Amino acid sequence: MVTTADSDAITETIVYAIPMRTRFRGITVREGMLLRGPLGWGEFCPFPEYDDREAAGWLATAIEQVSSGWPEPVRHRIPINCTVPAVDPARAHRIVAASGCRTAKVKVADHPDSLPEDLARVAAVRDALGPDGAVRIDANAVWDVPTAIAHINQIDSAAGGLQYVEQPCRTIEELAEVRRAVEVRIAADESIRRAEDPLRVAVAGAADIAVLKCTPLGGVRRALRVAEQAGLPNVVSSALETSVGLAAQLALAGALPELEFACGLGTISLFEGDVVTESLRPVDGYLPVPRTPPNPDLALLERYRQSDTDRVRWWQQRFDRVRKLADSPSML
Repeated sequence: MVTTADSDAITETIVYAIPMRTRFRGITVREGMLLRGPLGWGEFCPFPEYDDREAAGWLATAIEQVSSGWPEPVRHRIPINCTVPAVDPARAHRIVAASGCRTAKVKVADHPDSLPEDLARVAAVRDALGPDGAVRIDANAVWDVPTAIAHINQIDSAAGGLQYVEQPCRTIEELAEVRRAVEVRIAADESIRRAEDPLRVAVAGAADIAVLKCTPLGGVRRALRVAEQAGLPNVVSSALETSVGLAAQLALAGALPELEFACGLGTISLFEGDVVTESLRPVDGYLPVPRTPPNPDLALLERYRQSDTDRVRWWQQRFDRVRKLADSPSML
């Protein structure tokens, strides 16, 4: 996955910390590292709960970006879904109405008693999109099977029809059981990017759609191989990166042979800021496919540079540990 020679090409690292506009995925500040190499900048930002072996995929993606670049795209712009956090209905409506997107991904199951809030939120999103827009929800693997079945049916009704439900349960076996019990399509996210064998989802009949995130999968080229072998329609989704890392996700979406669904790559709107001046924000529901990574702005780098020396040390030590995994034959 990562070779010592490739990782040695990194010449500079910067730890950033950018506040989130709304608590998202349990975090209020997004942290990570920007890495500089021969072809420009990449991003290493595995979530804190990921162990070093899992984080190695994130490093491989950054190293691909700064040392070998991306495959040629087959399209030059990508349809984008807006992302609606676990907010009140009025704010959800405003987010969608202002986005310019015709597809909305809505976070649900933010806490155990969230169903009434989820129903109101998706109803507001449907109202903002109108009857022709697409509504999808993401439960982040927190439901058990009976809860998933009951909640999906109710939310599908409140939304006036769901395009799909992303990762309603944790295990592949649970996904397959839910898929057999509901009419709404099931998309697998964590079951692909956090599995030792991402192809088990397709083999088990656990999903209709594969959510691909090249950042944890180990790069654009490896994600393309996963997509080909899985044989499912794909959605490319952000791993909550700055525009530097998000560029790789767009490169993946641009290189996929087929792209039926809008992609979840409009997540810069969740950040209070960015490290580049020309942030990758959708215009009229689309983002362009970049050919090279964007360069950080020096003033923005200083603004969002992590000032807590303990956190800088934590990230640097993590980076050093993960880079050493390049010497392990099992990681190649």
